[in-house]
Amino acid sequence: MSDQQVRARHLLVKHSGSRNPKSWRFPQGITISKEEAREKLIAYQKRLVSGEVAFAALATTESDCSSAQKGGDLGFFTRGMMQKPFEDATFGLKVGQMSGIVDTDSGLHLILREA
Repeated sequence: MSDQQVRARHLLVKHSGSRNPKSWRFPQGITISKEEAREKLIAYQKRLVSGEVAFAALATTESDCSSAQKGGDLGFFTRGMMQKPFEDATFGLKVGQMSGIVDTDSGLHLILREA
């Protein structure tokens, strides 16, 4: 595999200012603020870092992305396929490393690079 292709999982928390503030969890719409979304992700991050819960398990129940059905797995992707902040963060991670909070038009993400 080249360094032009990565594989990642993510956990997305949308907020009222997200590009599409609805999800499989909240089909009627998401009303939390960006700061509330950030607070949720900080709490998730602590649980992940402590080893209390696995990334895929947490993404399955808490991510606002349809990839939650696959534990947040986005599969392989190359540059130009994702929003730039997401792409830059993912390509900047080492395999097995988790990002800090990444802000995109879709919402706030934690990203785990898998390959």
